[in-house]
Amino acid sequence: MNTQHQTQNLTIHHKVKDYASWRKGYDEHEKSRNSAGITNGRVFRSAEDPNDVLILQDVADVAKARAWLGGADLKSAMEKAGVVGPHVVRFGT
Repeated sequence: MNTQHQTQNLTIHHKVKDYASWRKGYDEHEKSRNSAGITNGRVFRSAEDPNDVLILQDVADVAKARAWLGGADLKSAMEKAGVVGPHVVRFGT
């Protein structure tokens, strides 16, 4: 079994005001995510609360992704898309 991974996983969990509005903003921000080496995004919603969102993505370069995650561009995009409250970000293999 090969124990080396080419990519890491990134999960982001947050609540949004309105899923449809948030999804539009998420989709429009794909080029920005890709430029940070964040690809293959899969979005999941809670069955109990459709505005509770979990995103699973692949990351080629964790340092580059962390810098992007801390940037003003993402913060602004999240606010515009209607992310509410804190969000949880995790990297894993």
